[in-house]
Order: sequence, then structure tokens, then C-alpha cells
Amino acid sequence: MRLLLIADTHLPRRAKELPAPLLAELPRADAVLHAGDWVDTDTLDLLENRSRTVVGVYGNNDGPDLRARLPEVAYAELGGLRFGVVHETGSAQGREARCAARFPDLDVLVFGHSHIPWDTTAPGGLRLLNPGSPTDRRRQPHCTYMTATVADGALTDVVLHRLPPR
Repeated sequence: MRLLLIADTHLPRRAKELPAPLLAELPRADAVLHAGDWVDTDTLDLLENRSRTVVGVYGNNDGPDLRARLPEVAYAELGGLRFGVVHETGSAQGREARCAARFPDLDVLVFGHSHIPWDTTAPGGLRLLNPGSPTDRRRQPHCTYMTATVADGALTDVVLHRLPPR
């Protein structure tokens, strides 16, 4: 099962559209996980229309239209792994322990908010992934997104994709 992980798209404020390399991943993905800050409903509509499965949450910059359609925390079993998606996890210091305590039944937690890519494993095995942002790199050298594979109940091939400058 191939996954596409996205967060903090901020359309149309930070970009007018999703980058072409990210859009090219949609037909290859079995599931798209979006960790919030969509900003517009058009992006949600696009992903729902062009993806097999979308697991998404709202973020702090998402208004009432998105909050009416998306939860604050989403859960999905994908390929035998228990995934959670949330926008904010708090400061980087202590993140692993804090998330492991908050989400004890998950195998993987996808989050956003910081626009900073993150890939760590908490004591006890919870994998924490932040794909960064495909449209707003902030203090990072590149805009980013992630892909991963779930096979035989294991998360493999986690790749951070760096997008070319716009």
C-alpha cells in the first residue's frame, strides 16, 4: 500500500496550486494523509476527487467550512497499521513522549503545523512523521512532502521529497 503524506498546503495563500510533482503522486497513492492547514475547501475537493482514500484533519488556519468536513484527529487502519493524523503536537522538545502518551494505540502519527519535516520513533515504537509543506517552506531549504509504503504490517520506504524552488 503506497501512502502520500501532506500537510500545511495553505492554498491559495502560499501558492496558487499544489506542485505538479505532488499531483503526479495522487494516482499512485492508495491513501493520502493530510495533516491540516488546507485553508481552502477546493484543495480538499481536489484530493477527494483524485484520490482513492483521503484521511485528513483541520488545522489552526482552517475555517468553519473545513472544520465542518474534517475532524481534529483522524484515525485509519492502513495495511495492518494503526495511523493517526493530527495538525499540532506542541513543541519539538518532549514530542515523542507526549505523543506516545496521547496516542498509545497507534503505530504511526502524521502531524503538521511546523512546516518542518520530522521522522522519529518514540519509546514504545510510535513513529512520528511530519511531511513539511509542499507550498510554504518557511525556514526550511525546500518545500516537501512524504511517501511511504505499508507492507506486511510494517511501514517502509519513507521518503522525504524535496520540491524544486518555485
